[in-house]
Amino acid sequence: MDTELEKLVEAGKLTARAAQQLEELKPGTFCLHKSWGFGRVSEWNLLLNQIVIDFAGKKSHPMQAQYAAENLTSLAPEHFLARKATDLASIKNLARENPAALVRSILESLDGKATVQQIGEWLVGDVFTETEWKRWWESTKKALKASGVFSVPAKKTDPIQIRGEGVSHADELLDAFNKARQPKEQIAALEQIIKSPQQLNEHQLQPIVATIENMTVRNQKMHPEFAFELIIAQDDLLGRLPSLHSTHVGLTLSKLVLEEENRLILILPKLPAAKEKKILQALPSAFGPAWTDRALYLMQESHGRMVAQIPRLLNDAGKHDELRALLERSIREQSATSEMLAWLCNERKHWNELVTPDLLGAILAALEREQHQTPGRASKLLRALMDDRHLLGDIFKKNPGESRAPNCFLEQPRKTKGRIRRARQDEDSREHQRNRARQVVWRSERKF
Repeated sequence: MDTELEKLVEAGKLTARAAQQLEELKPGTFCLHKSWGFGRVSEWNLLLNQIVIDFAGKKSHPMQAQYAAENLTSLAPEHFLARKATDLASIKNLARENPAALVRSILESLDGKATVQQIGEWLVGDVFTETEWKRWWESTKKALKASGVFSVPAKKTDPIQIRGEGVSHADELLDAFNKARQPKEQIAALEQIIKSPQQLNEHQLQPIVATIENMTVRNQKMHPEFAFELIIAQDDLLGRLPSLHSTHVGLTLSKLVLEEENRLILILPKLPAAKEKKILQALPSAFGPAWTDRALYLMQESHGRMVAQIPRLLNDAGKHDELRALLERSIREQSATSEMLAWLCNERKHWNELVTPDLLGAILAALEREQHQTPGRASKLLRALMDDRHLLGDIFKKNPGESRAPNCFLEQPRKTKGRIRRARQDEDSREHQRNRARQVVWRSERKF
């Protein structure tokens, strides 16, 4: 042990354990602090019971010897941060020529595993710019997966790890699928397989198709949304590798749509937008000539995302007239939902014939219904009416002879909100009266 350290131990200013740790923190060595990060020991000043560290944001920072021993971790010369500090050029060269080796060096310096964020923190700023890092990581991630030496999870928050032995990416995909037990986990594993079908051959994929179909049948009754996701995954696999075949005759997306006709309105909002679109595209094959009526019904009863997708589907199929008739009737009868009207206001350039004063009446009727059903919620339709300065002008510009000027109707949203507020106040007053009556009854019962 260093003689000066021995003197501090004998004087009771330093514990024997701390002295042994300081032996590894001699001037010139690299170290790591939990708060201040990477640094280099610049000198010892043991007469003052201090050592001096050069941190990135704290040059010549003095620390008490005991505190330094307890809070600094010495780094070996082969540690990635030490190599980067002493030979940045070789690190940059390694990043270009052998990205997998660079990642391995980082992982070995972090006990064999690290998240994407941790890897980025050690590279962005001196090795890469932010833009360069994103581009480099996208290509490096593919190389890591293909090597089989690294375990690269689907989630960015999960750590990348070094395996003891090389495992092929195909085996990793199959293992993840076979270990999945919950429907969400199974679907996530399937999506990874679909992204890399070239990694697996027909003999590996055919059993997966059979498993998908069995899981679809099991989930249809209790979890129909998962059944739809599974059957869509099956279609993707069959489409990517034509040599694969279905093992359940008649188990198709169209048949599933037909069987779940009554529950579609509840199922579709639980699915991602891309999968919802695929189900809507299956309506013609599922319902035949009646699919138009079914699509229009879904548009009237569904949420905003579907309201935007169904008109595109109908227009692509040449059903523009049917869609226009539905919109005209719902505006005339003031039965259009706020979602439909918000979509129509945004798309009014393509529906010029429907932008009439009747549209404003339908909008106000929808707002009143909405506020009574969900008080206090600011809908897209209300925001469109209040924020779109050109909406009312577009409604009235085709009717220059209208006796009421557009400015008159600018007050209508405020009046509508006033009526809604007064109705709510009346309801609150009635509820207050009911509570008072309950209290009187309760008190009278207690007296007796």
